[in-house]
Amino acid sequence: MPQSRLTYGHIQSAFRKAIRNEHLLLVGLGLVVGCVAGAAVIVFREAIELIELSTFGITTNMLARYELTVASWKLILIPAAGGLIVGLVTWKLMPGGQAQGVADVVEASAMRAGQMSSRVGIVSAFCSAVSVGAGASVGREGPAVHLGASLAGWIARRLHLSRSLSRTLLGCGVAAAVSASFNAPIAGALFATEVVVGQYALKTFAPIVVASVAGTALSHIHFGEVSAFLLGDNYIASFWEFPAFIGLGVVAAVAAIVLMQSIFWAQDMSPKVKLPIWAKPAVAGAIVGVIAIWLPQVMSVGYGFVEWAILGQFEVKLLIAIGIAKVFATALCLGFGFSGGVFSPALVLGAAVGSSYGLIAADVFPALASGVGVYTVVGMGAVAAAVLGAPISTTLIIFEITGDYKLSLAVMLAIVVSTELTHHLFGASFFAETLRRRNVDLRDGFEAEVLDTIKVRHILDHGTNVAAETISMETPITEVREKLSASTTGELFVVQPTGELYGTITLQDCGATLFDNECSDLLRAADLARLHPPILNEGDNLGAAMRIMRESGEDHIAVLRDPHTKVFTGCVHHRDVMTAYNRALLKVRHDEHNQ
Repeated sequence: MPQSRLTYGHIQSAFRKAIRNEHLLLVGLGLVVGCVAGAAVIVFREAIELIELSTFGITTNMLARYELTVASWKLILIPAAGGLIVGLVTWKLMPGGQAQGVADVVEASAMRAGQMSSRVGIVSAFCSAVSVGAGASVGREGPAVHLGASLAGWIARRLHLSRSLSRTLLGCGVAAAVSASFNAPIAGALFATEVVVGQYALKTFAPIVVASVAGTALSHIHFGEVSAFLLGDNYIASFWEFPAFIGLGVVAAVAAIVLMQSIFWAQDMSPKVKLPIWAKPAVAGAIVGVIAIWLPQVMSVGYGFVEWAILGQFEVKLLIAIGIAKVFATALCLGFGFSGGVFSPALVLGAAVGSSYGLIAADVFPALASGVGVYTVVGMGAVAAAVLGAPISTTLIIFEITGDYKLSLAVMLAIVVSTELTHHLFGASFFAETLRRRNVDLRDGFEAEVLDTIKVRHILDHGTNVAAETISMETPITEVREKLSASTTGELFVVQPTGELYGTITLQDCGATLFDNECSDLLRAADLARLHPPILNEGDNLGAAMRIMRESGEDHIAVLRDPHTKVFTGCVHHRDVMTAYNRALLKVRHDEHNQ
């Protein structure tokens, strides 16, 4: 009996130590998140197939077999109806009335300490399932990643985890989602670290690997141990063929840039279309349906087309037509409000580019060219890697799908060429450009997150309390001269009778006019004021304050209550901004160290 008590006590002690050990805790949480995210992705994929079977009567992958037909009115009506549902739900329930995706996950990891809303994640997943199931030309992997990350963020928030632990858990959700989608655990883990977390430290990588394996295991149990695509026998004929793969990398880079530019062009055009925001996805869906009457391969994720392209079932002219139509349909759907990702469209475009390139290469060098399937797979990897900005994980996805080491060498070569060209000619990736267009700079990372958490009103309340020196518009120039000479900041703020800021007066602005006695009886403060000085609002953050101070070269910036009333409430000083920033930075570091 004493021995039994001792053994039980040892178990209790070991358990308590494990809970206190951050590494073991993360691994355990990684397993939990992997199971939750993996199960959620399975439900998401099943929901898509249920919608497809309920509407078209077949899965949209079967539409790639163009001998199978669906009534033309269904091809138009179903995507339009799906677009209407997505438009209404997004308009009513999503922040800003816009769908979310991988870019929001990257932003949450870099700028919001891994915090994401589970409600937004579930609503977004619903919209994406309807979008893909109704035939919109969007991908399912991006929404799956967003769903997995949202659930991981919810778990991290419920457990009150620190910033670093929350970011790691976010990566676990992403890894499980990718691995469950492709049955590719290695690629899932590396995608999460390469694109979302941005580091390969063991403390971070271990739980992400565990989550990725858990997601793959659940996918194997439910879908079986099958690859995402059905592949034939694809072998590289000769290493002398590698220059051709370099050329394919160049073509893939051009195709990737065209796809991304088209999406952003459609997003810029959408606000100019005089339609309610909730109706735009329905219009886009109807147009995609019209295209699908002749080219049904553009609908949905298009993986059926990819399989048939690998098997060499299409002619060059048809492949080019499908590629062009896919770019147009994807840009229209994502630009006009459908919810979905870009990975699947990138794979379809890559398959069209690679397959057509392979057929042309076989005509030019029939003795050296490999089968068209090789070029199709290489093209898929090259375009997808350029769009995602994830060369390592994309290479591993192709390797895990094909299991062919020699083919992976060709994929790596083409991916290096396509990603380098895309980086120099376009930018880092589709996600990075999306965030740049939102004025989110990931290079600032943790520091930018700290700056975003502190508002200007906090500085007004907790600064050094150097009062803003104000004068009325009718103040005579003699009094202005006296106040400015005695000012501690060298700046006066001219305020209207209603309390609104009229302008500012500094010695530099006034020059000799301020000391011209002949003007003393003629001029008032309003005549000397600079009418459009740099300003901040109380709701602005420290990042905005530092940017305005840097751009204007001024140390004292007027603060308004809000941009609508323009009531003057004080001014912020450069030393107060830096003091608040340093205090916040030290506090966050201290909190993380103690957790």
